[in-house]
Amino acid sequence: MMDWIPIGLVIFKVVVLAIGMFYAIKWHYDQGKKGKVTDRRALLRTTGMVAVAFVLALLVLVQLTLAVSRMIGLDMNL
Repeated sequence: MMDWIPIGLVIFKVVVLAIGMFYAIKWHYDQGKKGKVTDRRALLRTTGMVAVAFVLALLVLVQLTLAVSRMIGLDMNL
């Protein structure tokens, strides 16, 4: 069972990164079609929303990692 965990995690990582790259490229392509953003307020609002989404995703990932590590019996105490 433990031999398959690294294989599963690597496959999961590759899939997540591939999906992220696809949407990043698509977003940049769509932004290029729109033209340049001239509204500074909209740019700051979008930047703030992306930053908040990143922090929330990071917190969820940390909690998920800790939960899975406890579930499989790893000792994560300092």
